Formats: sequence, C-alpha cells, structure tokens
Amino acid sequence: MATAAQRGAPLGMNGLHSRASRGGSAPRVRPNTLRMQSRVWMPRYVPQAAAEDVMNTSFAAPLDYLAPPSNGKQRVVVLGSGWAAMSFIKSWDESLSSQYELVLVSPRNYFVYTPLLPAMCAGTVEERSIVEPVRSVLKSKGKFFEAKCNEILPDEKALVACFPEDAGFPEACFKLPYDILILSVGCVNNTFGIEGVEEHTTFFKTVEDAARLRLRVSECFERAALPTTTKEERQKLLSIVIVGGGPTGVEVAAELYDLIENDLSKLYPDIVSDVKIRVVELMDHVLSTYDRAISNYTADVFKRNGIELVLNSRVSSVSSDCVTTVDKEGLETRIPFGACVWATGIAMNPLVKDLQGVLPEGSQTHFRSIVTDEYLRVRGAPDGSMFAIGDAATIEQQKALDKADELFIKGDADGNGRLSMKELAAVLNEASKEFPHLAEHARFLESKTGAFRMGGIVAKAFASANMSVAGTVDEEMYSRYVNEDASLDREQFMELLQTIDSGLRALPATAQVAKQEGDYLAELFASQDISASKPFTLANTKPFEYVHKGSLAYVGSDQAVMDVPIVGPVMGYFAGLAWRGFETFSQISTRNQILVATDWARSKIFGRDTSRV
Repeated sequence: MATAAQRGAPLGMNGLHSRASRGGSAPRVRPNTLRMQSRVWMPRYVPQAAAEDVMNTSFAAPLDYLAPPSNGKQRVVVLGSGWAAMSFIKSWDESLSSQYELVLVSPRNYFVYTPLLPAMCAGTVEERSIVEPVRSVLKSKGKFFEAKCNEILPDEKALVACFPEDAGFPEACFKLPYDILILSVGCVNNTFGIEGVEEHTTFFKTVEDAARLRLRVSECFERAALPTTTKEERQKLLSIVIVGGGPTGVEVAAELYDLIENDLSKLYPDIVSDVKIRVVELMDHVLSTYDRAISNYTADVFKRNGIELVLNSRVSSVSSDCVTTVDKEGLETRIPFGACVWATGIAMNPLVKDLQGVLPEGSQTHFRSIVTDEYLRVRGAPDGSMFAIGDAATIEQQKALDKADELFIKGDADGNGRLSMKELAAVLNEASKEFPHLAEHARFLESKTGAFRMGGIVAKAFASANMSVAGTVDEEMYSRYVNEDASLDREQFMELLQTIDSGLRALPATAQVAKQEGDYLAELFASQDISASKPFTLANTKPFEYVHKGSLAYVGSDQAVMDVPIVGPVMGYFAGLAWRGFETFSQISTRNQILVATDWARSKIFGRDTSRV
C-alpha cells in the first residue's frame, strides 16, 4: 500500500525509500541532535594538539585507490540506500558472492522508513525508531562506503565518489571501477522555479527535514507564548501552511493537528485558539490520486478538525513569513505563516542529469528520469552494464506523439481544426487507455487550475497558442490566456504531446514500485548470468511488471483512508487501526517494529515529547 508522498509503502513487505540529495535545501536551524558543525567534530577528551593534527591531515585517497577485483568476480556497485537499493540488497542471494563482489555506495549510512516521517515531525514516533544502519541490512553480502557519487564515467565503467562534506572531515575522494552499476539515487525536491521556496520553506523528504519542522513548531509556540508577543504576531507564528495536498501534505497536516489537539492544547491553553493549519492544493480536492470518495471523506475530517483547505490555488511566491497564492480567478491571497512545509513535486537528481549528458545522443530524452528498458537496463549504457531502479528511473513506453494525427482527428469534435480545453481533456482521457501517462493530465484538466499541474505544460501550450492568435507576447501573465476560449491547432497539439512524452513516467514514484523493482532485479541476478564482459540476452526472462497493491494515508484523529484494488475505498477508525498496524509491521527490522510499537503506546499513554532539544 502507498502512504505519504510520492511513496506509498508496499503491502506485505518492507519498502525502502530513495532520498533526495543530502543538501536539498538552504541551511536552516537544526536540533542539537542533528546539527552539523562547521568545524571538524572531536570527542571532548581529545587534546587540542591532536585535534589540530586531524584538522591538518589529508584523508584523500588516490582516485585509482580501488582496483577491479583480482579474483575474477564481477563487481556490482549499487548507488543509494533508499527504498529501491535496500530492497535489492535485502533480496540479494548470498550464494552469488562466488560470482559477484557487491559494493554499496551512499552518502548516508542508514535507511529511513519515510512513510512515518510525518509522525516523527509531530513526536508520535522518534527518529531512531524509523532508521536502520545500512551495514545491519548489508551484513556479509558485500562492502559499504559512505560516500556521495559525484560523477559516473560509463565509458571507463567507473565512478568518482567522495566522503560527505557535511561530516566535518577534509574531502576524501576515490575512483571506483565497476562491471555492473545499479543506479538508485532517487530524486530531489522541485521548487518549480517559484521565488522564495528554497530559502523560506521546509522540504519534507528526509529525517533532517522532519526534525527541522518539529523544532520550528516548538519555536513558534514558545515565541507566541511570550508576554511581549502581540496578537497579530502570535497568529502569524501559529499559522502552519502546507503546500501540497497529496499523501505527504495530508499526513503532515493530520499529525500536526493531533500534536496540537492532544498535547500542545494542554501546555499552551492561552494561545492554542490562535493556531491555524492550512493545506494549499492546486486541484479542487486533496489526495487526487485516490478514489474521489476518499478525497471527500478527507475534506470532511479536515473541516471538522478546523484544518483549512485552500483549493484551486497555486503558490506564486514565498517570503520569510508569507505565502502568496493565486486562485482560479486570478485573485492573489497572502497567507502569513510561522512554519511552511513544501510537500509537492520531485525533480531529476543532478547526478542523473549529468549521466544523461554523457550517454549516446538520443538514448536519454526524459527530463525527469533515466530511461530503462523493460528489464530495467539503462538505455545507451555500454554492454548493458547499467541498471536503474526507484524514483530515478522510468521504463521506456510507447509515445503518444506517434499517433498524434489520429488523436487530433478524434478530439476535434466540432471539426474546426482546433482543440479546445474541453476537447483536449476528452481526447487525453480516451487516449490514456493506450498511453497511461496521459491519464494524469486528463484528470488534472477536470479543474480550472489543473492545466498548471506537471510544471504547467498544458497551460503554457494553451497560453502560447492563444497569445499568438491575440497578437500579444505578455508571457509574464500567460495564465490569463488559459481559458475556455483557448484552443490548439494540430501542430501545437503535436508539440504538447511531444512535451508530455518527454516527461512521462511509466510508473509512479512510490515505494511500492521501488520495492518491486529492487526485488525483481535481485531475482534477475539470481536467475541469469549477468556479465558486463559479454552482451547478455533476456529472451526467456519476464520483463518487470508492477502490481499495484493499494494506497493509504493517515488523516488525523486516529482515522485513515485506504484505496485497495477490488475492495475499493476503506475509511474511518478501522482503517486507522489497519494503517497503524501496517506501518508497524512493515518496518525493515524487528528492532524497528518494536521501537515503533513502543512509540505508539508511549504517545498514547504519556503524550508526545515537546521538549526543544
């Protein structure tokens, strides 16, 4: 089942989530337990002279430090320690050690169970309960290097990696040859180029992000409780804005509501009435990928709990204390905040983008992911020596542009040689039966602001077409031209399809997909003689096939929603119990299962820890 963000944990087995880059946001204040010092860290008992020796010592190894295996084994290098990579490691057959040397490279030495990050930001579960050391999962299957891959050299079959800079040591880089590379580096946060997002919001993809939000909420309440704080300032400090009405945004809002209702209301009785939680969503309903009955139920729960849904609105800018939104009528609204969470959008990892640039021309045309074949092999990689799994990858699909003429004729209902917004939505919806990647655009076009989803691809196409007809070039205000009177001619429709095709994802960026891809690839290695020294064929091997097992999300007040195939939508307290049990037993280890279960009980009996530490 899927839960939270672009993720959704899979049913019946642990999924493992890929993380964005280590520094996905501008520097922000961190809690003491996570604060990265600008100087090299030293134990208190180390003499000053010894500390200076460490500071002045270079730990950098030669780039040719790690030679290829001398025992005839094929070196398999895995990049990443998230959902897909760790699923692959867990499913890796130890008997393959006689044939392969397994090496895992990641800038973090732990896995984090990301579906419970919203619970962590509210103190319902603790940080250490949802993380597991990479080495505990890898065990004797292979080697692990805590390092960030900075460059992939496909022609040399090597990569350059460096020890993470934020660890406080001098840089230490090395060159690692590989025979087979498995790319599982995930995606990064997408700001869509909106002013102020990077500087003034809290992203929500990592443990550090969740801890930062937890600290920020604590700071806002303490500052609001001061006798010198005016009512206007207090209302601003206690305003929490969450941008994104998907599973992540909904769960963050729900967990923060529980924290405030069950715990902070008792600790700050004089100011709790000024608290306001808002969720900003571009569509006319939250949880747009779920059954519509689930979206309506979630809206009802939020309404009863006093959580405001700002629908049909897009963020135009963010300042240090205010979010500016624009609704479907073009009306601007300024929403003051003490804390703002950015829980929408993913973008291509810079490492993937660099790799696309060095692979053969024409082999990689996707602007969000690395393209693979149906066996998860990277297109254009020499000798089939590279695989890609998880959020960083997408499987190549048939392109809608190939049937653009046929689709245009079907869509042009009135025969005027142009497609209106309504006609476009209808033809995309019909074509999505053959080209699934069109379904998301068709669904978004049901709302007036839906054309601005997916980076505004549809909006820009209509605006461009309408402006050319009107003879104006006012690109800054292109949104005014996206209306019922706008239309596309055949050439403009083909350009739109080409743009959509270039960004299509065959499968959603969720943990279910990543987990199944990791399992499939591990099974592939166990069943096939995969060697980079000779081309291999997979004629008798089944291609990867994704099986969707459902989605779920927590909506607050011990209630949850579940969208299960065949069964349909399940909502309410029973779903809440199922969600809690599922998230507990889906942990990567027994240790984590016990810790999470203990945290649920602790928060219910003793309340959440609100200490600012």
